[in-house]
Amino acid sequence: MVDYHAANQSYQYGPSSAGNGAGGGGSMGDYMAQEDDWDRDLLLDPAWEKQQRKTFTAWCNSHLRKAGTQIENIDEDFRDGLKLMLLLEVISGERLPKPERGKMRVHKINNVNKALDFIASKGVKLVSIGAEEIVDGNAKMTLGMIWTIILRFAIQDISVEETSAKEGLLLWCQRKTAPYKNVNVQNFHISWKDGLAFNALIHRHRPELIEYDKLRKDDPVTNLNNAFEVAEKYLDIPKMLDAEDIVNTARPDEKAIMTYVSSFYHAFSGAQKAETAANRICKVLAVNQENEHLMEDYERLASDLLEWIRRTIPWLEDRVPQKTIQEMQQKLEDFRDYRRVHKPPKVQEKCQLEINFNTLQTKLRLSNRPAFMPSEGKMVSKEAMLKHRDYETATLSDIKALIRKHEAFESDLAAHQDRVEQIAAIAQELNELDYYDSHNVNTRCQKICDQWDALGSLTHSRREALEKTEKQLETIDQLHLEYAKRAAPFNNWMESAMEDLQDMFIVHTIEEIEGLISAHDQFKSTLPDADREREAILAIHKEAQRIAESNHIKLSGSNPYTTVTPQIINSKWEKVQQLVPKRDHALLEEQSKQQSNEHLRRQFSSQANVVGPWIQNKMEEIGRISIEMNGTLEDQLSHLKQYERSIVDYKPNLDLLEQQHQLIQEALIFDNKHTNYTMEHIRVGWEQLLTTIARTINEVENQILTRDAKGISQEQMQEFRASFNHFDKDHGGALGPEEFKACLISLGYDVENDRQGDAEFNRIMSVVDPNHSGLVTFQAFIDFMSRETTDTDTADQVIASFKVLAGDKNFITAEELRRELPPDQAEYCIARMAPYQGPDAIPGALDYKSFSTALYGESDL
Repeated sequence: MVDYHAANQSYQYGPSSAGNGAGGGGSMGDYMAQEDDWDRDLLLDPAWEKQQRKTFTAWCNSHLRKAGTQIENIDEDFRDGLKLMLLLEVISGERLPKPERGKMRVHKINNVNKALDFIASKGVKLVSIGAEEIVDGNAKMTLGMIWTIILRFAIQDISVEETSAKEGLLLWCQRKTAPYKNVNVQNFHISWKDGLAFNALIHRHRPELIEYDKLRKDDPVTNLNNAFEVAEKYLDIPKMLDAEDIVNTARPDEKAIMTYVSSFYHAFSGAQKAETAANRICKVLAVNQENEHLMEDYERLASDLLEWIRRTIPWLEDRVPQKTIQEMQQKLEDFRDYRRVHKPPKVQEKCQLEINFNTLQTKLRLSNRPAFMPSEGKMVSKEAMLKHRDYETATLSDIKALIRKHEAFESDLAAHQDRVEQIAAIAQELNELDYYDSHNVNTRCQKICDQWDALGSLTHSRREALEKTEKQLETIDQLHLEYAKRAAPFNNWMESAMEDLQDMFIVHTIEEIEGLISAHDQFKSTLPDADREREAILAIHKEAQRIAESNHIKLSGSNPYTTVTPQIINSKWEKVQQLVPKRDHALLEEQSKQQSNEHLRRQFSSQANVVGPWIQNKMEEIGRISIEMNGTLEDQLSHLKQYERSIVDYKPNLDLLEQQHQLIQEALIFDNKHTNYTMEHIRVGWEQLLTTIARTINEVENQILTRDAKGISQEQMQEFRASFNHFDKDHGGALGPEEFKACLISLGYDVENDRQGDAEFNRIMSVVDPNHSGLVTFQAFIDFMSRETTDTDTADQVIASFKVLAGDKNFITAEELRRELPPDQAEYCIARMAPYQGPDAIPGALDYKSFSTALYGESDL
């Protein structure tokens, strides 16, 4: 600190004291350019000069008194540069170069230049202010220099809602005085003449000091003196203006008023920080409470669904044959009810569970919280399923069902590949950053990758086993089917000749029965051929048995396509010649039955050929809608939900198809050449359609969450969507590198083809495409843009906010929490904060640091 005493003595430096406005580099920006309006070529208004002299002198002394000195005459006392250097040291908290000895003019000029050089080093452009004018006592230049110092160290760093300096200070005054009658702050001159604005600022922060309701607008001198005296006595703000000077001037000096008001701003900045801290804590706690509710809902829904699965699986696995036809029909009807009534709601619950999980993870990610892991037992175990050898005793239809289920599992597994790669990429990035806990991260990452590889190996092995068994069973099934197709007409031909026996024909089409009728006409002339056919049929059966035995296949029973065994064929062959007369009647009955079956096939196919394409069309429309959606996200969400209702309204058409399908099943019809759609295809397609529209709706809801959590405006979100869609030429939902670069350029990013632009583009690509897939999804694009345009709360910010509420203590009390926070959130903190164990603890002290750390899932700050 400059020693301004004894001009001929050596200059000494002592400990530096920090001032109100700590220094900092950087340009003053646009505001400082605006303040160049200080006209140094014209004389100052006498009234303004008087106000500035008094205000600037008081402002300087408010800082110089911290060094035990003051000035009397502002244009005289700074001439030697000593107190000027001292003032700059106090307000900046930094040391200036050692002042020169002596009282000669050259020494004074050098000292003033050191002060001016320091001011310039803070990014301030000094226009037409030279050391000689200050040393010569030029009042105009001296006041201009002091105003420049005030701007840099008292006003520049003021920031309110992204506005700074003069605009920020004005906005702060407007916000604080808005509730007060007769106060309308529009500037820093005539808005303050009646004194009410000064009193309103004090009353807003210290209401016990001012009786605002007793002030009269028509008594400005009393109002001004009241505010100035209270500020000096209770707020340590020196009186910088005279009430009479302000009242008697048509337009008070703006710079004097700004200087005075900035002192009020800095005096009340502590209260402002407390208010901001309380708001931040409330916001964080509200987010945490909502996330806890979502976690509880997920656990409850998962538990209910798992309980239903636990009860249902034994019922589905029950393969005990029934003793009567009525019991078997009842069991079949119960299973149909399960497919139509009980299963669909549970499929929707499973879809909703997935949606809730995705929504919760999105909210946790947006609020910098750790990912949610369901409790033990709430996630499906995959390895046990993959190791199950259920295919060894399965039928062909069972195998096909298992393969379809396995394909669905593989598709779901592939969808998680990106997550595993992202984990590996994150671990690699932590290694490159020399993260202190890299060993544990690498160990955990390796374990995940090993488990993923093991899961992939098991998946591949099970697919090979299923496909091999399917191929063998298909061969046997073809032989069984061939046997049935040839044995049925042959057996029907024989059974038609059997008097007093039930019709045992097993045919599938009109053509087959007509063939039997034609064969009957030639029966007597074809007995040798019939005998050879009998032998061929028996050979097919023997071939199927040979393949099963050689491959150790456990067949579930007899031929599933026919009940005609080789023994029956041989037995009936002996009787057939005696029973020919009855053949005609049996053939006619079978013909009538097949005509009825054909009618049912056509009836079902007519409806299925409408419903099936409708479902496919809707699936394609959903894909287009998800790419081409316009309007606000809320409009898109409303449109999708309306589209979902139109889909649900189509359900009666599926119910009609179910009724027709039931008739086909009761008629034991197993094929239908008039349509490629089976009831199973329709059901799966319908469930997929409902799931897809629900997931699409959920994606829009998550975009709304991203927008709201990150503070992204609707216009920004629409701009992001429009930009993305514009460059997504193939409507594939992802952008290639060149498309993405063009998109960034359209949004104002400098990623042109030069070294700096390429480096910036590579940085962005590493964020949006960490796996180097060469594609950028819309969700990755939105996440990137939200991070670029917004910020989020952190554990450090929350701890700093609690520290403000606690009055800079390392702990906080329940009384302080109840005073600063809303009741429900205060009690939320008190219930979850651990007792503070530090050496400065008092009874009832609470540890807000560990509580804040737990909110963000961090182990150490």
